[in-house]
Amino acid sequence: MEQKENRAVLRGTVAGQAVLSHQVHGIDFYRFPLSVPRLSGREDLLNVLYPLSSPEEALPQPGDFVEVTGEIRSFNNRSGVGNRLVITVLARSVTPGQGDPCNQVVLGGVLCKPPVLRRTPLGRDICDLLLAVNRRYRRADYLPCIAWGSLALHCSQLETGDPLWLDGRLQSRTYLKTVGETTQERTAFEVSITSLAFPEDPAEDLVL
Repeated sequence: MEQKENRAVLRGTVAGQAVLSHQVHGIDFYRFPLSVPRLSGREDLLNVLYPLSSPEEALPQPGDFVEVTGEIRSFNNRSGVGNRLVITVLARSVTPGQGDPCNQVVLGGVLCKPPVLRRTPLGRDICDLLLAVNRRYRRADYLPCIAWGSLALHCSQLETGDPLWLDGRLQSRTYLKTVGETTQERTAFEVSITSLAFPEDPAEDLVL
């Protein structure tokens, strides 16, 4: 595995109409929500950006079961409305889905903030990480990740600048945020880590 890597494979159901997001170099980018169920029965509702290569190309329709391959992207929302860090999946391909739902992410990058270890009300350890994954043109995506249990304890010992490879899933969760005198429901996106490895000895993976 290369040290800098960003791959995502999602299979799920298109949960809404694709809408025009923006245009870059004459290419229209459409955004649509993708619902991917978990084994627990809950679902992750993920935002997919899809570049339309030609006007004749058909957009995914609500209810379609599709496979999305691409990479996770982040950008800072400076509008003051909604989440400050926006996480999407940039689709390289969208094809009819075959088989079971899927949510697989592979990332390689470096930690850009000290890990934060905390404990849930039920007593389970959890560690918050922010991973910087380089892309071309000297840019990087800053991706929030979480680790649980024994993996959380291992991650809590890492330092800013440490390289890290991980496998996981991109998940969504809702939370309440107080803004002034109002309370707003917002959605956060993060990569839940299932296994990780360190470049010094990538053969010794740590598995949750």
